[in-house]
Amino acid sequence: MVRRPVAWVAAIVLFAEAVGIAALNWFLGMVVDRQDMSLAGLDPDMMSVSSKVGGLVFGLYFAACGLAALLIALRDRAPRVVGRILLISAAVVHGLLGAFTVGLVGWGAFAFMMVVLGLIVFTLMAYDRREGAGPAGGAAPEDGKNGDNGGGVPIAPPAPPAPSAS
Repeated sequence: MVRRPVAWVAAIVLFAEAVGIAALNWFLGMVVDRQDMSLAGLDPDMMSVSSKVGGLVFGLYFAACGLAALLIALRDRAPRVVGRILLISAAVVHGLLGAFTVGLVGWGAFAFMMVVLGLIVFTLMAYDRREGAGPAGGAAPEDGKNGDNGGGVPIAPPAPPAPSAS
């Protein structure tokens, strides 16, 4: 049963973005290589190779973030430390890229970045660690609704009121 499809959508979008970023940087590297022009004395071959390597590194990073979101969706529980760090860093990257894309690319790219940012943040919020009990679902709630005090120790029923001395 799929309770929260947001993690599935976030995983698909992050995988698509990984392929798109890698392909875009590879294409830009090919353009620089075919132009055979220098920018401020830099070697064109070095610029081409660095663009391609940067695209592959960013593509692998977004693929790892997509894998973290996919594991969250498959397990239907909160991410562990590495997955949480990956998704938080991806959210920060999308916030920064969104800020840069407004002026450089336009409002459509900004909207896309903000949608992906929202998906990542909502995935992290939908799978809050305080939701379930035990290590699989995170820490138990501390409000005592499940018959314990949050640490797995049962709560004793309240003592009857003491008789008043009148």
